[in-house]
Amino acid sequence: MRWGLIPYWAKDPAIGLKTINAMSETAAVKPAFRDAFKFRRCLVPADGFYEWAKIGQKQKQPYNFGTLDGSVFAFAGLWDRWRQPDNTFVESCAILTTPPNSLVAEVHDRMPAILKEEDYDRWLDPGITDPERVADCLRPFDPKLMKKYPVSNRVNRPENDDQECAQEIVSLGSMPLAFEQYRKVDLK
Repeated sequence: MRWGLIPYWAKDPAIGLKTINAMSETAAVKPAFRDAFKFRRCLVPADGFYEWAKIGQKQKQPYNFGTLDGSVFAFAGLWDRWRQPDNTFVESCAILTTPPNSLVAEVHDRMPAILKEEDYDRWLDPGITDPERVADCLRPFDPKLMKKYPVSNRVNRPENDDQECAQEIVSLGSMPLAFEQYRKVDLK
């Protein structure tokens, strides 16, 4: 699926550039997400996500967040199918966000809505069209079940789509350093 939800009624697919995330508190009433929230909920599998912390006026440090055991989990997602002018379809999606748990709050003011495994079936149930019946699934995930660690700025570039992006970097004192930076540090 294409990232950035394009509602079925959209005139222009560019709306998807503004709809990669949906706030769980308002998605049920926002026109771009309202119908998908009622009828087209999905799971977006992941083994981690990134957020960036400001460490200076112009510098940011990316962090990887995931589960303590490194297992795959699922974000609460919404999807839709948009008909292009040539009558072909584009399927697109967005993830829902929540206020951060205490671990993510150290870095960012929002986090993806990570569903508990026992809520997957209810979240996906097409018979549930009242958003209130699934709203309690959209809570900040338990921070005691999560870990975070600094990663290289390689994650900032789309051409870097590999495991190295998710590797923890060496930390010297309180400042995380990418391997390239670490080699340049004089440890005397």
